[in-house]
Amino acid sequence: MLLLQLVLLTVLVPGGDSDDDFQEPITFRIILTASFYNRARAQNQGSAWLGQLQTHGWDSKTGAFIFLRPWSRGNFSKERLIELEKLFHSYSIRFLQVFQDHVSQWQLEYPFQVQLEGGCELHLGEASVGFVRVAYQGSDLMNFQNTSWWPSPKGGRRAQQVCTVFNQYHVVNVRTQAQINDICPHFLLGLLDAGKTDLQRQVRPEAWLSTGPSPGPGHLLLVCHVSGFYPKPVWVMWMRGDQEQQGTRRGDILPNSDGTWYLQTSLDVEAREAAGLSCRVRHSSLGGQDIVLYWEQHRPVGLVFLAVVVPLVLLAGLAFWLWKYSTLHSYQNLRWSTPLLFPVDGFGEGFLL
Repeated sequence: MLLLQLVLLTVLVPGGDSDDDFQEPITFRIILTASFYNRARAQNQGSAWLGQLQTHGWDSKTGAFIFLRPWSRGNFSKERLIELEKLFHSYSIRFLQVFQDHVSQWQLEYPFQVQLEGGCELHLGEASVGFVRVAYQGSDLMNFQNTSWWPSPKGGRRAQQVCTVFNQYHVVNVRTQAQINDICPHFLLGLLDAGKTDLQRQVRPEAWLSTGPSPGPGHLLLVCHVSGFYPKPVWVMWMRGDQEQQGTRRGDILPNSDGTWYLQTSLDVEAREAAGLSCRVRHSSLGGQDIVLYWEQHRPVGLVFLAVVVPLVLLAGLAFWLWKYSTLHSYQNLRWSTPLLFPVDGFGEGFLL
């Protein structure tokens, strides 16, 4: 198993620079969110994720897993997956019931949410690490270690009370320990093996620059757009030479319809300070060759229009003035050098002037 783990992680974890974005452990996690509306109404929602990629949904009514990728079954048999479905469904129902039964004792106020996250991490060359964490209203409540629940320091007295109740279910806790330390790593390795063709996919990003809404007089909002990249981890930064600009603001990484990703980063600068800035893009698909876009090479359409049209108008005006001057001068020369014939006494004869 360790040999398979080493091979898969070496192949699937993007290499390259020492940036943290590219050296994260591979994690498989299941998220269960229990929403409590009142004493009579509560609802569970579940999903499973391989890193940042959702691999499974969950039908809370039937307890069935929803396989979102062709390889989401990993290398587990249909029978084993059905067994895990039943186990997860029964656990989710019990999870709801425990909190409903202790609303008054734990001083829980409707409506509220409880989130459970459980799974395992694989580190290159190390044993897998299992984890289970529970949060109340987005704040840490307790975590699971060695068949026991331990309160979070942020959870206060409520966390201690919840742990006391959950630690009474010793058989369930032993089974949970086996799931995160044994079943989860095997399933994760199966996912990596079954989905390696898709997970190894590399799509190069495209990048371009623009300006955003003016932040104020004398300022520019420089925007660097990066789109069409896969996998998701990417590093984008506004630079001056080799110095990262700490004012760089990074937006959320958003999905494109083709499964790739989009990101934009912006920088608010004084207009006179824009010269010398560049946007640098680093991604595993680039083979160590960063994309660097220099602001000096970018000219907004309005400035390009002015830079081209205004000189043309001036040249056209100058050409028209020269033509008019030349025509007038030629006419005057012709007037004073050509003899004019005037009639005399109405006989059709004339004399030269």
